[in-house]
Amino acid sequence: MNRTTVSLIAGVTALAAVTGFASMSEPETAGTATAKAAAQLPVERTSLLCPAPSTSDLAETAYTSFTPVAEGTGDDGSAELTAAGEESADGKTDDSKDDKKDDDKDGKGKAVLTPKEPGKPVTGEASGAESPALVGTAEGRFAPGWTVQQTTEIPAGSGRGLLGTNCTAPDTEFWFPGASTAKERTDYAHLTNPDDAAAVADIELYGKDGALKSTVGEGIQIPPHSSEAVLLSTLIDEPQTNVTVHVTVRSGRVAAAVQAVDDTLGADWLAPSTDPAGSLVLPGIPKDATSVRLIAFAPGDADADLKVRLASPNGPITPAGNETLHVKAGMTAAIDLGDVTRGEAGSLILTPTGRSTPVVAALKVVRGKGDKQETAFIPATGPVDTRATAADNRSKGSTLSLVAPGRTAKVKVTASAGSGGGTAAEKTYTIKGGTTQNVELPVPSGLKGTYALTVEPQSGGPVYAARMLEAASGGVPMFTVQTLPDDRGTVEVPDAEQDLSVLQK
Repeated sequence: MNRTTVSLIAGVTALAAVTGFASMSEPETAGTATAKAAAQLPVERTSLLCPAPSTSDLAETAYTSFTPVAEGTGDDGSAELTAAGEESADGKTDDSKDDKKDDDKDGKGKAVLTPKEPGKPVTGEASGAESPALVGTAEGRFAPGWTVQQTTEIPAGSGRGLLGTNCTAPDTEFWFPGASTAKERTDYAHLTNPDDAAAVADIELYGKDGALKSTVGEGIQIPPHSSEAVLLSTLIDEPQTNVTVHVTVRSGRVAAAVQAVDDTLGADWLAPSTDPAGSLVLPGIPKDATSVRLIAFAPGDADADLKVRLASPNGPITPAGNETLHVKAGMTAAIDLGDVTRGEAGSLILTPTGRSTPVVAALKVVRGKGDKQETAFIPATGPVDTRATAADNRSKGSTLSLVAPGRTAKVKVTASAGSGGGTAAEKTYTIKGGTTQNVELPVPSGLKGTYALTVEPQSGGPVYAARMLEAASGGVPMFTVQTLPDDRGTVEVPDAEQDLSVLQK
C-alpha cells in the first residue's frame, strides 16, 4: 500500500515506504563525485478521509485534528476537514444538500474542522445516524504529520461501544484480516473517494478454505467526493467467522476501513494491516484482555509458518500451546490466545520459523465478561521511523504502549497543549529490547480539553506504538486501540545542485 500522498514544489516528488522491519536508504549516485545525502523536506500536502461514523441515532462522535510543529515549513498553509459531498445527476456536487446541512444549528449531518495553528488540537462534534464521511486536505505548515482521530460513543444497542479510528490517506490497496460475515456480526467496508472523478474498487473475501466466490464485490462505483458502505455478508452466500478482506482499486483511489458490529460484544473499526511482510508486530494488547484472537492471511503462492511470541514487560514469552501458526497460501488462519497478557502489557510479534513468506495479520481483542464485554481490533503496523501521533487523549483513559522487538530503544513522548488550554509536556523512556511498556504519560499542565501524544524515537532499535482509549459506561469496559505507524511527514529529496555538478564533470 502507498498510503502517503505528497506533493512538493520545484517539480520534485519522492516517495519512500517503510513496512515491517524495512528501512529507507539513499541509492548510490553514478559519477566520480560523491553525492550529498538527500535532504529531508516536510511534505507540502496531505489528504485524510474519515468514514461515516455510525448508523445509530444514539451515536456521539468527536473529531480531533492535530499537526505537530515541524521545522522548515514556513508560515503559510491551511487545513480543512469537510463533509463528503453527494454526486448529482449532472456529475456535480449537490450543494443544496450541503446548504441544508449548514443551516442545521446542531451540526447534525455535517462536521467541519479548520485547525488554527500547528501544535494545538482542534475539535469538532457530530451526532446521530446522518453524520457523513469527511474529506480533508492540509497544506503548507499544516501538512507534515497531520493527524485526525474519529471517536464515536454509542451507549446502547447492538453497536454499542467506543469506536475509534485514525482518518487515513487514500490509496489503491488494503488488507483487513479479522472481518466476519457470521450471523452475530454486521461488518461494513467503507470506501471514501476524495477526488473529482469516480473511483472503481473490487472487494475480495478469503476464508479458512480460500477465496470466497462473489461477483457482487466487483466494480463497485464510488462517486466523486463520496463514500459507499458495503455490507460484507451480502457478497457471499455462506457465513464465515474469520474473513480477510482485500480491497483493490481499478481506477482512482479511496480510503478504506471496516466497521465491525457484534450483537453482544460491541463494535469498533478494523483498520488496514500494514503491507504483507515476513515479520509483523501487533502492539498494545490491553493488560486486562479476557480474550485475544490472532487472524492471519498469506496472499502469495506459498504457505507461511510463523513463530508467535508475546513481548511482555519482562521480555519475550511463547504462548503455551500456540508456539507457531501455519497459514496456508490464499487462506485465512486463526488461533485463540485467551487471556494471553495475564494482567501485564503485551504486544504480539510474528516471525518466520524458516523461509520468510509475506503475511498480513490482526488481533480481535475482548475486555470484560458476560454481558459486559467490548471488542477492539489491532492490525499489524509499521514502526515509528521518525514520528507518530495519537490525537484525542483525555485527562483520563489513555494508555500508550511502546514495544522494542529487537534492540533497546530510547523514545521521546510529547503531550501537546490542550484544545482548550494548557502547556505542552514531554518525557523520555528507555524500552528494553524484546519488551512492551505501558508508559506513564506526560500530561499538559493546566489541561483543558483534549491533547495529542507525539512519539519520536531517539536512538536504538525500531519502536512500534499503540494508544488505547477507554470510557467505561454502564459497567461495560468500552475501549478502542489505534496503532501509530510513522506519519511520513518528511520525504527524502536529492540535492539538485550536487546532482548537476556531477553531470558537468
